Amino acid sequence: MLELEKKVLFLQKRLVYLMDIKGELFGDRLVPLQNWLDTLKSQLYTLSAAELKDSLDKIAAQIYLYEKEAEEKLTPLDYVRIVRHPFRMTLKDILENVYDDYVELGGEDECNIDPAVIAARATISRKVGNRIYTYQVMVLGHEKGHGEEFRNGGSAKPWGNAKALQFMQVAETEGIPIHSYIFTPGAFPIEDYPGAAQQIARNLYAMAGLKVPIISFISEGGSGGAEAIGLSDLRLMFSHGYYSVISPEGAAAIEGKLKEGEKAPLDLVRRCAEQLKITAKDNLELGTIDRIIQEPPLGAKSEDYAFFQQLKKEVIKATDEVVLSVKSLSALRAYHLKKNGLQDTSNIYIRWELNEKEKQKLVQKRRQKYRAMARNFYADLRSPWQKKVEEVKNYFLRVKTYFYFDLLKRPRRRLERIGEDIKAEAHVILSYFFSPFIQLKERFFPPKQKYYFKLEYETEVYETEVEDTQSNNGYVSPLAKVDKTITCPNAERCGCYDIWIPDLYTDLCGICPNCGHHFPLEYQWYLNCLFDKNSVREFNAEIASINPLGYEGFDAKLNQAKQKTGRHSAIITFDAKVMGISLVVVMLYTDFRGGTVGAAEGEKFVLACERARLLRRPLLAYVHGTAGIRIQEGTIGVIQMPKCTVAVREYLEAGGLYIVVYDNNSYAGPVASFLGCAPYQFAIRSSRIGFAGPRVIRETTGTEVPPDYHSAENALKRGHIQGIWDRREFRKNLYMALRTMGGKNLYYR
Repeated sequence: MLELEKKVLFLQKRLVYLMDIKGELFGDRLVPLQNWLDTLKSQLYTLSAAELKDSLDKIAAQIYLYEKEAEEKLTPLDYVRIVRHPFRMTLKDILENVYDDYVELGGEDECNIDPAVIAARATISRKVGNRIYTYQVMVLGHEKGHGEEFRNGGSAKPWGNAKALQFMQVAETEGIPIHSYIFTPGAFPIEDYPGAAQQIARNLYAMAGLKVPIISFISEGGSGGAEAIGLSDLRLMFSHGYYSVISPEGAAAIEGKLKEGEKAPLDLVRRCAEQLKITAKDNLELGTIDRIIQEPPLGAKSEDYAFFQQLKKEVIKATDEVVLSVKSLSALRAYHLKKNGLQDTSNIYIRWELNEKEKQKLVQKRRQKYRAMARNFYADLRSPWQKKVEEVKNYFLRVKTYFYFDLLKRPRRRLERIGEDIKAEAHVILSYFFSPFIQLKERFFPPKQKYYFKLEYETEVYETEVEDTQSNNGYVSPLAKVDKTITCPNAERCGCYDIWIPDLYTDLCGICPNCGHHFPLEYQWYLNCLFDKNSVREFNAEIASINPLGYEGFDAKLNQAKQKTGRHSAIITFDAKVMGISLVVVMLYTDFRGGTVGAAEGEKFVLACERARLLRRPLLAYVHGTAGIRIQEGTIGVIQMPKCTVAVREYLEAGGLYIVVYDNNSYAGPVASFLGCAPYQFAIRSSRIGFAGPRVIRETTGTEVPPDYHSAENALKRGHIQGIWDRREFRKNLYMALRTMGGKNLYYR
């Protein structure tokens, strides 16, 4: 009877789940089943076991038919409901049912560093013939829990992502694979140290170079929060999960221009879910994931033990696949895999440890993987002839770089260093040799004034005072053409006088002369006033943003942005000079869709990194402002975060100098990836920097943040930036940074 009672409860649970996920499909059809189950539960000890079993079998069969019907009619919004449901499987369920055993690291449950993130040293085994082989792995992921509030719904705080990074690096030290499980609606948007955006950027930068296999599994992938542990060699997704740039509700609030606290209409939310292409099938077609793991109808729940057994095979197979892609096997195993393919690795033993050569190959393949992502989702407006000319030019640039730097400059530098060492040694020897004579002379002929001799070893002496004769090339801001005064926002606090607008936007460079508040200036001001006259040479201007998902109404918005700016994307890439020093510049500007980043912007950024690396020039990212990742491009936009971060790491490892300067409002994905990972980050005074704006923080956390929460001063206090620059000193400060920062691989070192 106990078993039958359990079956009643189990069927009730299935029925509740069915109603929660797809209740609107069935209407009142589920009510009779619910009443029947309630009746059986009340008559549990009065009916015979045979009658009870017969009734339960009929109910189970009917529920199965309904589940099958619901499965065939699932919409994208239904997948969101599935992953958010408390019956959904969690990382703890996977650890307990897929892995043989595990030890949680960084605390447990409420005593954890961040209960929304789990790091565990786990063991997983496979059977080959009559022998069992055991592997050690590092498991990382988000834990939503089954109703535990302290888990925060799987939204990782900055220190949770820092914990994940710490144990990723432990796994690298120990040489064991990393399995990351993504169950998050998004990162918790706070700037408390180490900061949401900055920590995600650190994670991405580190994962781009980790020398162990990384396999990620996506159930609920919410934008930057997912990417914090999502950069991997193989990206798998559960069939009933979703992976998106933003939640459907968030997209609906933006598309519907809803006021704060206003609830989005269900039809609008449903339409946004469909247009964002969030399902596993959509993401596989877009190329943002590698494979789908099939789940039971309506998704895997905590008690789906057969699914966990299948998942264990998928986990082992995925790790084998990554290892085999870089490993040199013996002739017999290589022949077996060639004959049977990677689909069947269960009956052969594969060691998961890699040697140094294999580790280097692994990292290189990972970088190539992300470099190739989203290449088909932007437009290249160049003609075939222009593309061919560009290829030839790049080829000759590579040849020139090789001959000039590798064959000529490096040997000359070695000779210079040898000469400096010989000169220093000679100085010491001569000092010993002449020391007795000098002492004797000083004894009989004491000098009236003692002189000190100094030997200069430095090959270059940097000037501390820089004379800059650069003018603004005659540029006058359009903002200066209004004949009236403007009030400084700090007037009440600082007693600032009203400023005449023509003066403010010409002689004063948009800065209040009393308190130093920086009024926003158009990006053209920087193009004309920051760089040397006639030195700006734009490249890749023909790479254009498109509407890859066919998002409703977005083509018109794109065309409007292109007509307004005369440009094709939100990034401008160009060569320029600052006081004679050549550099490559990436400028994110707000005039084009708020400076949002999509496939075209990501590709242009990567190409700029490659150009800076090829020419041995510094790379400057000036952020005139960015509102984050472009939601209308879905996960194609999200994937630009790891893609661009990988390009930055390759450039820095080649010995480059990467400087980021924030201005105006700089938020979200770019700050949480390829901008936030820069070793040198500065901000123009009065700019605002962060992961999410005040409204998003209020709606997500229920917390009201102070007005200066995202200020440059607070970003400096938190260690997110290294300095605050006055706009009037931007050019001079940039020049000094170029002269004093970076390694010796730059062309002018």
